[in-house]
Amino acid sequence: MFNKILIANRGEIALRIIRSCHELGIKTVAVYSTVDKFSLHVRFANEAVCIGPGPSSESYLNIPRIIAAGEITNADAIHPGYGFLAESADFSRICQKNGFSFIGPSPEIINAMGDKAQAKATMEKAGVQVIPGSDGILPGPTEASKLAEKMGYPVMLKATAGGGGRGMRLVRNPEEMEKMFITAQSEANIAFENGDLYLEKFIETPRHIEIQIIGDIHGNVAHLGERECSIQRRHQKLVEESPSAVVDVELRKRMGEAAIHGAKKIGYIGVGTMEFLLDKKKEFFFMEMNTRIQVEHTVTEMVTGADLIKQQIRMYAGERYPAYLDTLQLRGHSIECRINAEDPDRNFIPSPGTITSFHMPGGKGVRVDTHSYVGYEIPTDYDSLIAKLIVQASNRDRAINRMQCALEECIIEGPKTTIPFHEAIMRDKEFKKGNFDTSFLETFEYSSNGTIEKVEEDREQH
Repeated sequence: MFNKILIANRGEIALRIIRSCHELGIKTVAVYSTVDKFSLHVRFANEAVCIGPGPSSESYLNIPRIIAAGEITNADAIHPGYGFLAESADFSRICQKNGFSFIGPSPEIINAMGDKAQAKATMEKAGVQVIPGSDGILPGPTEASKLAEKMGYPVMLKATAGGGGRGMRLVRNPEEMEKMFITAQSEANIAFENGDLYLEKFIETPRHIEIQIIGDIHGNVAHLGERECSIQRRHQKLVEESPSAVVDVELRKRMGEAAIHGAKKIGYIGVGTMEFLLDKKKEFFFMEMNTRIQVEHTVTEMVTGADLIKQQIRMYAGERYPAYLDTLQLRGHSIECRINAEDPDRNFIPSPGTITSFHMPGGKGVRVDTHSYVGYEIPTDYDSLIAKLIVQASNRDRAINRMQCALEECIIEGPKTTIPFHEAIMRDKEFKKGNFDTSFLETFEYSSNGTIEKVEEDREQH
């Protein structure tokens, strides 16, 4: 087992990793930017090293400074969390080259699964059903148009290095192709310094279902059920739950087996997520793989009892995964709401600033993962996540009710937050019925009185 782990991240995920490390008896090193000097992950780690000013390019993305922090503190492993350098093959390679264990995949696996076009080809060779599309990178809009004509519109242009909906455009007809191609390519270049695009058939009214997997160095792989991540705004997840309201035992078995088969094919170690689109006929298609811990790993933990961060660390320390995972039964239902510092009354613009009042709910089946507190200054340099509110109950109806009560107990004053928006979702009749897909929030108009109203013509379009 590792003696000391440096956490190359910030915020709630850094604090989450620190907790698991300390329970395992592992010392921790926090790295932080100057604007994060008073963040809780700095306070609760055994050691802390400032690695630069606020901009992430000068701190949390600055590999030489992170490596130097590991060397001066004698860390023997580096955990990247999610985001920042978590899926950087270069970072994985440099960590290993400098004598650190990287608590994440090898550079080869990150490269193979990080490039979405390559990942799709890899899974197709493994026999996992993929979304029909281009065989590789598109040279330009002309070639994209020819392929789209063969496949049939609508189609999706996607950045091979993409994430969070950036570099992604829906093309409904030939007239839109050139404009959408240029737009997607430009956005991808800005976001990822990589403008490569590929094409996929657009799956109508899909649900976004992901399978949590865990693998050890001995070739064993298990899955820990699915998460429903269809409640998204601009391809950013806002609400996640486990299990899905539409996945039955037989479908869970098929999706789990596909995810395990794909993971074994690439020799995957640690925790990871196979993401699928599920159509209305309950056919599923591989979309991408995330080779890291996910923001929404919490709902899986709530229904399985597993500590995924501990398991991730143990897998990279060479342990076998626990035998109970092979016969795992999901317990009840869990929902997570991401509470962001955004103003839903003003089209969700960021709302940074000082938290003047802060109270999080408690009680049976309620969990809060946060790095925030009274007096905490929400910086403008990073994402706007304030807290993750997670609940668990015996079934979905009770979990929704528990989430409604928990949201009502939340008090965050200073910045505007998405709490009223989450409350509106929990009250929505269609959400309660489990009747939604990835375009669900595109059919809403949020009102300042805390209600959301359907726009039926949009639902027909999407």
